Amino acid sequence: MKFLKFLLFLVLIVLIGGAIYFATQDGTYQIEESTVIEAPKSVVYDIANDYKTWESWGPWKAEDPTMVWTYADKTSGEGASYSWQGEYDGSMTTTKAVPHTTLEQDLTIVTPGGERFPKVYWNFEDTEDGATKATWGMTGEHTIMDKAYFALSGMDFEAEQREMYAKGLDGLKKMAEEAITAYEINVDGLAEHGGGFYLYRTTSANAASISQIMGENYGGIMAFMNANNIKQSGMPFTIYNQMLENGAVIMTNAIPVKEKIVVAGETNVLSGFMPRTAALKVTLRGDYKNLSEAWARAYAALAEKGYEQSDQPPFEIYTNDPGEFPSPADWVTEIYIPIVDIQ
Repeated sequence: MKFLKFLLFLVLIVLIGGAIYFATQDGTYQIEESTVIEAPKSVVYDIANDYKTWESWGPWKAEDPTMVWTYADKTSGEGASYSWQGEYDGSMTTTKAVPHTTLEQDLTIVTPGGERFPKVYWNFEDTEDGATKATWGMTGEHTIMDKAYFALSGMDFEAEQREMYAKGLDGLKKMAEEAITAYEINVDGLAEHGGGFYLYRTTSANAASISQIMGENYGGIMAFMNANNIKQSGMPFTIYNQMLENGAVIMTNAIPVKEKIVVAGETNVLSGFMPRTAALKVTLRGDYKNLSEAWARAYAALAEKGYEQSDQPPFEIYTNDPGEFPSPADWVTEIYIPIVDIQ
């Protein structure tokens, strides 16, 4: 009997010693992973901000096929939340959302040892080349039971979390980079364009330099308009005076104005007028790099419908400002091929 008491006493000492040891170990942690995503910051933020996207880009489904997600009425922005059931149940709520910059979230995980309440955070930063650095992290503090379990089982909690975050960021990167490449071409059919006055520059450009020369021309026109207090009355457009087979063009880059402008003095900005015209209209929603396909579709539709192109050169209108729509998938360009009036 004395031996049993002595043995129990030793076990108790070991247990107390172990508890003291694990209690004195630092249980706080901060784990984060980062990646660079070739997409605007607003696009990356909007995906991470909406819990309904997490099931698509996150790694959890592959690791636990039994997971079932439940979404609240609000799934993005401050106060948004969702929950899940699986190997470990849990929920998450967004407590802070600074558009295109920061997210802070409260995470609850139900483990065999009880509930855990880590804090999750996201940071989104512009890179010098226009991409986005996305950082996903988590902070918290392990309980004595957690610390004992990790030590005795050999589980590397931080390594597993880092691997999960890295996989998740890879999924987020893929989704964001695919999102900005989405585009749609629609043949709208016959339309009438009202025409009007405009200020312009005409120049030639090869296929490789079109975008650069367009930017220089529009910058020069806007500088002239600002210097002379001339207001823009519509969205910029380009008239293609000639389209050559090698991709080179002679083009007129123009900005609409309300009335005829008398241009005096030495300047390379001129005043023009476009008459009202009937045209075949095609709309591209997506990156400008898809314009060549959109133009091909427009001319194919012209031939298919049997319309006759008029002497007025074709043109394209940039109906929204990329500065206000960071994702190329949201850019809208209208193509017009003027036709001979149908009797």
